[in-house]
Amino acid sequence: MNKFLLAVHVLAAIVAVGPVTVAASMFPPSVRKALAEPGDAQALSTVRVLHRICRLYAAVGVAVPVFGFATAKNMGVLGDTWLIVSIALTALAAVVLAALVLPRQTTLMEGVEGMEGVEERIEAGVGAGAEGAANAGVSRVDPRDTARLAMFTGLFNLLWATVTILMIVRPGSTTGA
Repeated sequence: MNKFLLAVHVLAAIVAVGPVTVAASMFPPSVRKALAEPGDAQALSTVRVLHRICRLYAAVGVAVPVFGFATAKNMGVLGDTWLIVSIALTALAAVVLAALVLPRQTTLMEGVEGMEGVEERIEAGVGAGAEGAANAGVSRVDPRDTARLAMFTGLFNLLWATVTILMIVRPGSTTGA
């Protein structure tokens, strides 16, 4: 049973957390590209897909700690320091993703979507006049927001990398490595 639970735990981590770390890392540069090229439908589509991947796989990622707890309980290591630290770091990673990464992705995506059709509005004369023409192509997204998101995404990835290392090395474990 331990091997089954451990296999499901590891597979869930690979299948769920892996895509989130990659897609979340690709999101800030994709937003910058979409902002630089407001008429590029492909750039906007990429931003939408990356955000959808992050949201969906974050939800699927709940399976990782669920099977992790089951595995640890069966192995009798719930009180081991390496596991307690891993649990705390996993919880912190979840908070970073839920509170800092995903909401900022949503805000940036909405800002990029607000740029959609800017060229058409300018050509159609929507918002004509000095103020309308001046603001027609102005994005509500500050490029520094993408840098902040990249920082939080990097923190999320660093936390998961640390948890992965702790799970492999298991310092002080008596169950063997």
